Amino acid sequence: MNSASDLAALAALLADETRAAMCLALLDGRAWTAGELAIQTGVARSTATEHLHRLIDGGLLVERRQGRHRYVQLAGPSVANLLEDLSARLEPRQAPARGLRAAAVSAALRRGRTCYDHLAGRLGVAVTDAMTGAGLLDQTGGFALTAAGLAWLTGPVGLDPDVLRFGKRPLARGCLDWTERRQHLAGVAGARLCEKFFDNSWVVRIGSGRAVRLTLNGKAALRDLLGVPDID
Repeated sequence: MNSASDLAALAALLADETRAAMCLALLDGRAWTAGELAIQTGVARSTATEHLHRLIDGGLLVERRQGRHRYVQLAGPSVANLLEDLSARLEPRQAPARGLRAAAVSAALRRGRTCYDHLAGRLGVAVTDAMTGAGLLDQTGGFALTAAGLAWLTGPVGLDPDVLRFGKRPLARGCLDWTERRQHLAGVAGARLCEKFFDNSWVVRIGSGRAVRLTLNGKAALRDLLGVPDID
């Protein structure tokens, strides 16, 4: 059984603003270098490396090596779920005055983003709501993919049934969206659906962060597959 000191140690990892910012950046699901995270958080590379060592030792991040390069990623979906759940429990506060670029980035994140390996923001919630309304997801007393939903994913959406073999990870789970304060689809189904969106160029990333936007083909696909209107 974990002790109170273990829980306090985990909380202390996220109590530092730089480490918290690094973890939020890594919610895009990709691997980052220490140099990239140093630029992202506005600290020296040596400082970033020190913070990353603490996050790796604490089990929140893992390090990957490729040739001479070292990358870090979130340790897995459970860490992403923890970060998103904590973010969703923060009370919204009035944003301070800031530049147009920062405001545009914030608006883009709210409109659509990746939450580790699945879609979030208004885009993710709209897809989840449409799937629920069509009987593809069941949110009564839990969060489950229906038989019709499985047939939809492996039929019209075109997923290989083998990629939905989920082992210990849930096939579908609800993830509380920190901007919309509502559930979006996570789990294996959410991850594979997000992957399909990227593979088909239905969504593309905006810059180097987590924000994504629907392409014209993506808007057409959502209308055809789920009857989802254009998302502002």
